[in-house]
Order: sequence, then structure tokens, then C-alpha cells
Amino acid sequence: MRVSRQTQGRAGKGVTVITGLALKAETLAALASELKRLCGSGGTVKDGSIEIQGEHRDRLVAELSRRGFTARRAGG
Repeated sequence: MRVSRQTQGRAGKGVTVITGLALKAETLAALASELKRLCGSGGTVKDGSIEIQGEHRDRLVAELSRRGFTARRAGG
């Protein structure tokens, strides 16, 4: 699983994207909701990945690791 930051196609505004999650749609949506609450920002689930508004890579990697996922920070 990778946690990266993207600005492409978003008018320069960054989002944190979590890819590589092999979860069912309901579980993915529940996880996204909990992570958005943790970061205090909005987001969505698109094409099997979670997008959270803003720069939250470090916080999300720590939280996903705490939950038992193998998360790696991607990008600079």
C-alpha cells in the first residue's frame, strides 16, 4: 500500500492518495470515513483508492501501520 501526494488535475491543490488497498467497497468507505475524521478534512473513495484533502502522508502512514497495514510513503 502506498500513501502519496498528488496535485494533478486539481488546480494546484494537493490531496493525499492511498492506493493498493484490497478491501471491499463497504470496508473501504468505512476506513476512508475514519481517516478523514482523524485528519479533520474531506475526501472521497475513487477507483479503489482513498483521497483525502491536504497533506497528511505522515499521519496516515502512522495510523495505517497502527491498524496492521503495511503502508509506505511514496513520492518526495
